Amino acid sequence: MNSRAVLEVIALDAEDAVAAQAGGADRLELVADMAADGLTPPVDTFAAIRAAVDIPLRVMLRLADGFAAGDTDRLAEAARRMRGAGADEFVLGFLDPHGGVDLNAVKLLVGELDGCAWTFHRAIDRAADRDALRKQLDGLPGLDTYLTAGAAAGVDDGLSTLLTEAARSGESGYEPRIMVGGGLRLDHLPGLLAAGIDAFHIGGAARLTGWQGPVSAEAVSQWRTALDTTP
Repeated sequence: MNSRAVLEVIALDAEDAVAAQAGGADRLELVADMAADGLTPPVDTFAAIRAAVDIPLRVMLRLADGFAAGDTDRLAEAARRMRGAGADEFVLGFLDPHGGVDLNAVKLLVGELDGCAWTFHRAIDRAADRDALRKQLDGLPGLDTYLTAGAAAGVDDGLSTLLTEAARSGESGYEPRIMVGGGLRLDHLPGLLAAGIDAFHIGGAARLTGWQGPVSAEAVSQWRTALDTTP
């Protein structure tokens, strides 16, 4: 395994993508509409970003705010369109009304992805039982990452959960990599890295003027440097 920690940055367009790569991002999460916390971007946005950078891209599959799957036929069609445009990595995650994983919706999309790598996103932080969710998803093709803050409110509240789950790495349901994101700050990095966590996700922190402004290569570079130099 590469010893360099993975830095993933949210990109809304090609300008974001170019700046993120210039700053040292290893991977991008592609979304639209951050007012809805990140939805599936248009295919032409994916194509423009793919043409602009050469680092891996993970495309969000999510049609509406919240963590209900909604119209699964539309989700499956969105996955097919993205696959047809060349997307080969994805982000998804759905819960049922009781806070359990919506396994039918997840399995439907995993079938459309046909072995592509994918992240189960921060729906895990709203789950009624995180361990049960992990066990139910265990072994699904392509699942290699959980994007999580450890708690719905963010890393400050979820830090102990993140450290506990990191200590269970390799157990059934805990093989996928933990990627920490959601209220993540630079001062969180030493403790997380010391626990063996080696993947980090930033969105607003990559932008000097908030979500209304573009990704800043300078801001991303600050995170890259911190990851590369923290003991």
